[in-house]
Amino acid sequence: MPFRLTRAADRGLKDIGWLQSHFSLSFGPYANPERAGFGLLRVFNDDFVQPGNGFGLHAHANMEIISVMLAGRMNHKDSLGYSEEVGPDSVQIMSAGSGLRHEEHNIGEDQVNFLQIWIEPKLQNVTPRYQRRSFPREKRRNQLTTIVSNEEGTAHCWINQNARLSLGFYDAGQHLEYRLNPVNKCVFVFVMEGQLTVNEQAVAARESIGLWETDLVAIKVEAASHFVLIEAPINH
Repeated sequence: MPFRLTRAADRGLKDIGWLQSHFSLSFGPYANPERAGFGLLRVFNDDFVQPGNGFGLHAHANMEIISVMLAGRMNHKDSLGYSEEVGPDSVQIMSAGSGLRHEEHNIGEDQVNFLQIWIEPKLQNVTPRYQRRSFPREKRRNQLTTIVSNEEGTAHCWINQNARLSLGFYDAGQHLEYRLNPVNKCVFVFVMEGQLTVNEQAVAARESIGLWETDLVAIKVEAASHFVLIEAPINH
């Protein structure tokens, strides 16, 4: 079973004072041909935004853009007319489709930390769409919770791609198995807090592992952990 492990210290870094971004995959100023995406997962950034700062109005098209809020509060405003406040344990997705513009700023007194995840869409130039859902930690302890899926529903966000994102919040000593059809699929696991063993590989906080050519991801929780698991196609 092939895999690709990225240690926290080996990630790319952009630090411009108000924004600190750690890149698990190539993005912006970080160009690493060995990490130019992982299947159709194109971007995985661990972003920190200082109070009073943020991203001004800018455009996107034909990309599924997911934000997983870990700490702090940000606003979201877009050309679709949405004006939202996004806090801890919230997940939002923009299907940029034929094009939209948005802006986001830290509106709290504390540092914001969120995961910025981009996945290539299944269909191009669809009507742009925005969704937000909340997934409180206390309601998902010791269970793998779907936060984004290609199956529409009210319990999670919907993505224009044959992909699934799940959050895990587990106590030490727990074991879980994630099964999938390995045909044209890969799995990416990123640990926000704690320590995991993933298919016999140690993965610590702010580290990730990408796996393919397997139908089983076996996870042992070595220390209380919070992590995200992404199942995505390898090719269109």
